[in-house]
Parts: sequence; C-alpha cells; structure tokens
Amino acid sequence: MKDWIIRLWLVVTALGLLAEPGRARDTAMDYARGEFIVISGGPALRKWEDLRRANEQHDRWWGNFIRAARIRIQQIRRAHGPDARITWMVYRPAYEMRVPEDAARGADQPAAMSKIESVRDAYNLKLVYFNSGDDVITYLNSRPRRSVVNFEYFGHSNRDCFMFDYSAEISGASVAFLHETQLKRIRGHVFNPRANVRSWGCHTAESFSRYWKKAVGIPMEGAVGKTDYSVISDHVSLPRVNGRWAR
Repeated sequence: MKDWIIRLWLVVTALGLLAEPGRARDTAMDYARGEFIVISGGPALRKWEDLRRANEQHDRWWGNFIRAARIRIQQIRRAHGPDARITWMVYRPAYEMRVPEDAARGADQPAAMSKIESVRDAYNLKLVYFNSGDDVITYLNSRPRRSVVNFEYFGHSNRDCFMFDYSAEISGASVAFLHETQLKRIRGHVFNPRANVRSWGCHTAESFSRYWKKAVGIPMEGAVGKTDYSVISDHVSLPRVNGRWAR
C-alpha cells in the first residue's frame, strides 16, 4: 500500500512539473508576437484657448501629443527592434480642425496631417485614426487574447476620463472621451497580464486608474496631479508629473 501511494505521489509531482512551464509561458511577455498600442488625443483650438488667461492656456503648439508619442515609439523601437508591432491611434477630428486654424494664423510650426503620417512612415508602424471612445474600445476588443503588451495614452484627461478633443469643438469641454464608466466594456483578456499600461494625462491616478484595474484586471500607472509636456521640446524627454505617479 505504501509503494502505491509513493508511485501516485511521483506521478502527480511529475504532472505538476510538466504543467508549470506551460503556465509560465501563458503569463510571460511575448514581445515578438505582442502589440504595442500608443494613443494620441487631439489638441485644443487656439480660438478657445486665447480666451483664457495666458498661464491657463493649453496647446499653444499643436503637436504635444504627437511628439510625446513619437518619443515613446522611438524608445519601443530601440528596445524591441524593427519588427515590434506598434499601433499608433490618433484622434483625427481635432487635428483636422487645427490644421486650417494654424494656417490662417500663420503659425511658425503649423499643424499638418502629413507630419503625423511622416511618423508612421519613419517608424514602420500601423496608424489608426479614430473619432470616439467607442472606436478605441472596438479596436482593443478586436485584439487576440493576451496580445496587448503595452498600452499608453498621451492627451488631455481629468480624474474621470481621457478627453480626446478637449476645447476642440466646445470651449472647455470634450465631446469625444473614454469615461471610467465605459471601461467595463473592454475585454480584459486582450491584455497580457504583465502588460505595461500608463496614462501620460493629468489626474488619471486619482480615479480612472482604479476603475481601469477593476474592469480590465491589470493596473494603469497615472498621475496624481498635472502632467507637464513642456519638457518634450528636447525631443528626448517624456512628460513629467507635477505631483507623483501612482497606480
């Protein structure tokens, strides 16, 4: 009887050892087959922002969320090579509204859709234009299981939502957003359990990040306080936080 118990224990132990590598592979980051998703919200229009006090104006230059995304894409390319699958999602309507405004004002560095597309061409990535928060959810939900290894957002935000078009169509408001109450519609299984998820917008960690973790199952790092995009002018630095980063 004792020998039978020992043999059974050995079989169970062997099966456990065989299963363990499979579980490890299931949760490991597979960068070669994974997808890096970077999102750029849109800029405000100057016709609205010029009505504010000078120290409260946003987006005097149109390209904050484009350049910051480009800097991050450069980092991904250096770290993971030319074959890494990068998808860059850009909120198109705000840029299409800003282009003629910059042209009419004679801006020194005017907005241009061709400048966005030049980033796509330079870094061999998939450029996806979107028009709403629903578009972002639809794209995420179309991804294969555990394929998203990176998700980052550059744009306007508050404690409750990503604001893709803040002060574009309406002064001081957003008609295109991803609100924390919408996050439960995202299929969390599209993310690798160890995916890097980060918002470079203001105030995200004050509420939105908690809803994200509850809905998606993995943490989102974000800001407690405001983020500062002025540092990206060196073409190397990513936005910093005037507060702290948290999950």
